[in-house]
Amino acid sequence: MMQVPLTVGSMLQHAEKFFAKKEVISQTHDRLHRLTYADIGQRTRRLMSVLDELGANSGDRIGTLAWNHHRHLEIYFAAPGIGAVLHTINIRLSPEHIIYIINHAEDKILFIDEDILPLVEAVQDKLTTVETFVVMTDKPELPESNLKPLYSYEELLQTGDPTYSFSTDIDENDPAGMCYTSATTGKPKGVVYSHRGIVLHSLALGLADSAAISESDVSMAVVPQFHVNAWGTPFACTWFGSTQVMPGPRFTPKRLAEFIERFNVTITAGVPTIWLGLLRELEQGNYNTSSLRAVLCGGSAAPRGLIKAFEEKYNIPFYHAYGATETTPLVTISRLKSYQQDLSMEEKLDERARQGILVPGLEMKVLGGDGEVEWNGEEMGELLLRGPWIANEYYKDERTDSAFVDGWFHTGDVVTVDAEGTIKIVDRTKDLIKSGGEWISSVDLENALMAHESVFEASVVAIPDPEWQERPVACVVLHEGFAGRIEKDDLLEFLQPQFAKWWLPDDILFFDEIPKTSVGKFLKRELREQVKAHYNMQN
Repeated sequence: MMQVPLTVGSMLQHAEKFFAKKEVISQTHDRLHRLTYADIGQRTRRLMSVLDELGANSGDRIGTLAWNHHRHLEIYFAAPGIGAVLHTINIRLSPEHIIYIINHAEDKILFIDEDILPLVEAVQDKLTTVETFVVMTDKPELPESNLKPLYSYEELLQTGDPTYSFSTDIDENDPAGMCYTSATTGKPKGVVYSHRGIVLHSLALGLADSAAISESDVSMAVVPQFHVNAWGTPFACTWFGSTQVMPGPRFTPKRLAEFIERFNVTITAGVPTIWLGLLRELEQGNYNTSSLRAVLCGGSAAPRGLIKAFEEKYNIPFYHAYGATETTPLVTISRLKSYQQDLSMEEKLDERARQGILVPGLEMKVLGGDGEVEWNGEEMGELLLRGPWIANEYYKDERTDSAFVDGWFHTGDVVTVDAEGTIKIVDRTKDLIKSGGEWISSVDLENALMAHESVFEASVVAIPDPEWQERPVACVVLHEGFAGRIEKDDLLEFLQPQFAKWWLPDDILFFDEIPKTSVGKFLKRELREQVKAHYNMQN
């Protein structure tokens, strides 16, 4: 067989040739843009030549702090197209973590949406490798900023070469992109994606029993482009010639509902919090959602009632998917098999509420205390994965040794597997809190609280939340003499500069003693019950 490298650039070149008339519909801060793939291709080529002029070399990291729009899509292909590495940065992380991520990745150029400039301006003195800043805006003039040197994206494109060629000497195993985890404990961990991994992952998204993305689709990725590359959908949709609807910055459920109706969206992807908001909007308004063939939901488990409402009330197929930053991310998707179509509605809902079966191309095993568990839907174990779009290490991080062992990625997720091979996430190996599809580290919050002079002990647990799935509650024991002098707001004010707003505990409860295990560790299972009892008494 011919040894032809699988490269990200070839995906856009395919769209240019065969889907030149298809559209990318992009909402930015100021207006709605409609561009064809021919336009996107030409703009991407201009951008590649601009990156060349700015001194970007093969292997250099090109960072983005941006929302979902066409300019971000162009960088998706321009950076890998010259052999550089696309680095999408989660703008919702704390400034401390953003500084760490940019410096650890050694980003050379940063592309920044206009409204995110203040975030970067506040930390620029701590960025050790960035040489150039580029602002993405619809305005003709550069915004006032102390970032230097600062260029306008659109002005740079005017100087670019629309015939610039994609690099032809890229090895398919070369890095094409990278993302960082949202830090379960300690600092975020970097994951590098190869050209080959992204291409094969995109193929998987097009399989009929996966997301089945195709040319006939109108795809609206609501999951941010900085969150595992919007689950890889911009790559796949471009390659397959799907129309893409990009909802832009600070969208609302109303905008999503309007876009679904206006542009006849067929498939959309996001975390449960997004779909809870959209469901409320659909219930309050009068929208035509008949074009939707699939809502993809991942990041955390969707409430059963949410799935039922979409499936039964609005006749919208709702698909659970599972993955991680380390897995590019698609691992499983919950679709009924042909012989399961005759199940009752409740039985079908049971299946939809699980995370589904492994997509072709990957391997898994589930390890319990005594080896691999039985596929009986009851025995629990940690999910291990391997495959061509599963990472094999963290980027320059010693935590690689504990997560990647003997060729398998240890996910840290505890699952059961039934006789059909369907997995269900039942717990986590560590006491993490997942809020709106993002991880919050209880350990980091605990350590920060215990740095306050009044705090003797602190333990943070998750409580269920109807909108965000889980939210943190801090349980605190004060040093003697501080009772009555320290209030909840004092501790929240202490935490505020250290963490992103969404990391802050929803509540702080004061305890005389925190339950512990026999070896002195916080007994969080019992603590959760005490917290639950506290709120039940209040209600």
